[in-house]
Amino acid sequence: PQGFPMPGLTAADLPLQGMTILAVEDSRFASEALRLLCRRAGARLRRAETLAQARAHLRVYRPDVVIVDLGLPDGSGGSLIRDLVLAQPRPAVVLGASGDAQGRARALAAGADGFLDKPVPSLAVFCTTLLAHLPDPGQIGANQTGAALIPDPLALHDDLTHAADLLAQNPDAPARQHLSGFLNGLARR
Repeated sequence: PQGFPMPGLTAADLPLQGMTILAVEDSRFASEALRLLCRRAGARLRRAETLAQARAHLRVYRPDVVIVDLGLPDGSGGSLIRDLVLAQPRPAVVLGASGDAQGRARALAAGADGFLDKPVPSLAVFCTTLLAHLPDPGQIGANQTGAALIPDPLALHDDLTHAADLLAQNPDAPARQHLSGFLNGLARR
């Protein structure tokens, strides 16, 4: 199950133990990579594919960390980031994520605490980024393992099939723009 540590790991190996993370990400491939990173670090992961799903999720659950992809099918992740940083109570950490070179500037301008480049290169980068933005960095110990985790290739196949299905529907300009960003992100992985 997601979020449960792998057998044989000690608390020192689980730098995000007990943390709940919401990933607002429309790519199954990117979500699978985040799930593996969270599992290895001891965190629980929940996923929303759209802004609407994320907002519905946030009405019910209070994640510690929210990671928001900037290019979502129903709008810009920047709008969700702005809402999250103004929310009461506010998640402890709000991060933007993108494979786009301008993503970092857009996420920080929206108010994100930090940014994750996609693909996330290693568990160490993932954990260090999250821990660096916690209000009390001493509350969870940092693990410096540099292990890279590779998501399931079937998830990539599903994303490419989804993109092909969308193209076959003769999408309008906003949908083509989203699809272009989606495929660009997959290409960088």
